[in-house]
Amino acid sequence: MEKSTSQQILDVAQDMVRSRGYSAFSYADISERIGIRKASIHYHFPSKDELVLKLVQYYREAFSRSCDRIVQSVASPQQQLMQFANLYRDGLRQGQICLCAMLTADFAVLPQAVQDEVQAFFQQTEAWLAALLQRGCEAKVWPCYPSPEVEAKGLIALLQGAQLLARGVEDSPAAFEQIVYPFLASRLSKA
Repeated sequence: MEKSTSQQILDVAQDMVRSRGYSAFSYADISERIGIRKASIHYHFPSKDELVLKLVQYYREAFSRSCDRIVQSVASPQQQLMQFANLYRDGLRQGQICLCAMLTADFAVLPQAVQDEVQAFFQQTEAWLAALLQRGCEAKVWPCYPSPEVEAKGLIALLQGAQLLARGVEDSPAAFEQIVYPFLASRLSKA
């Protein structure tokens, strides 16, 4: 099944933002990559701000579906935590960083609606991760101090920071694993 033009635009824009950032792509870049005129992009997304807003919504929904698949699996809380960490590692295989992490670098110049959507992504992801961490606490597979919510914020910061650090080396996924996996192993062994 062939993707719609708007879906192709979103896919290419997502790739560009996740690898270059908000300020480093234009409709001309998308036009060249897809092989359509800029006017066609403007037809679907009248402004870059509207495109990026839709892009964040699209990314947030896809990331949420990935998290839902993890929580619906029969995996243990420890395995689910590793699967969550691997969502970030796997982005590096395509040379990409979390879309919302990339956008926070340009947060001050983003329109309010995009800022709100980026913040909603982080709130939703932190809430999902805090619930997973709470289940792990209740199962006594790791400690939760000071709270699952604080631990979730710290873990997301670790994963996104590890993406940024790993991005600058030749084997980014391996570098990510060297940063994140020992930390997670040490946390899991303290239960």
